Amino acid sequence: MADDLRVSGSLRIPLAELEWRFSRSGGPGGQHANTSDTRVEVRFDVEASPTLGPRQRARLLEKLGPMVRVVASDERSQTRNRQLALERLATRVADALRVETPRRPTRPGKGAKERRLQAKRQQGERKRLRARPPGADE
Repeated sequence: MADDLRVSGSLRIPLAELEWRFSRSGGPGGQHANTSDTRVEVRFDVEASPTLGPRQRARLLEKLGPMVRVVASDERSQTRNRQLALERLATRVADALRVETPRRPTRPGKGAKERRLQAKRQQGERKRLRARPPGADE
C-alpha cells in the first residue's frame, strides 16, 4: 500500500514504475542549495506500464503522450519535493483520466424569457429617464 501512488479509486501506480531524477535546484538558497540535489523529476512511462488497463492507457496516450514528466523544485528539501512531484503526477494523471460528460443543449424556460424581457424593459426605462427633457437645448 505504501509503495503505490494512489491516482483514483480504480488506479494505483506502483512506485517501481516511476523513474526518478535528481539535480541541483536553480535560484537563490544559499550554501545549502548549492550542495544538495533538491530538484526532483518524476517520469511515468504510459506505454510500458503494466498497471494501466487498455482504456486508461489509450486515454492517457491521447491526453498526455507516451511519457508523463513532472518536476518539483519549490522547496529546499528533497523529501518535500518528492512528495510534491508525486502529488502533481497523481493530479495530472487523474485529470487526464476524467471523462467529461458532453453538454446537452437546452432551451431557455418561460421564466427565464420573462426575466430577460423584464430586465430589458427596466434598462430601457432607466435610459429614457436619463435623457434630456424636450426643450432643454435652449
